[in-house]
Amino acid sequence: MSAHARLAAFRKLITNPLKFRLFLFKNLPMAYLAGIRVKSLTEQEAQVAISYGYLTKNPFRSIYFACLSMAAEMASGVLSMMYLYQANPSVSMLVVSLEADFSKKAVGTVTFTCQNGDAIAAAVRETQATGQPTSVQALSVGHNAQGEEVARFRVTWSYKARTSKA
Repeated sequence: MSAHARLAAFRKLITNPLKFRLFLFKNLPMAYLAGIRVKSLTEQEAQVAISYGYLTKNPFRSIYFACLSMAAEMASGVLSMMYLYQANPSVSMLVVSLEADFSKKAVGTVTFTCQNGDAIAAAVRETQATGQPTSVQALSVGHNAQGEEVARFRVTWSYKARTSKA
């Protein structure tokens, strides 16, 4: 399967609301409970949303920072997963660092956008070509429904080639 076909197949899977919810239920149950959803996914950008609700609230009547962190991580993570989907050679991914800045109270729905698809793709290709680990820092910026910036997360992903089991 060509790289373009793999990306298209992954986008089709992840943007299907039912299949995405099943994926979350099986692999990321806290994200499932929080109601995280992928709004859009292209080769360069992902948008992931989370809404204020009973399971995502904090005592200050805003979205709990850990829930915001899940959505921000997912915005960059879904791009990573897309480039790793059915890749040969296989590459693993892991968050190795997370930094956050909060600028406004998070109420309503917050949408995180990560536009680092090209950098993520390059890091994955480098790991596949050299077999050496690479890392990339992705920026996920969250905006509320009014378009105001709520938070900024810098998620550093590490990519490592998997060794074949003989």
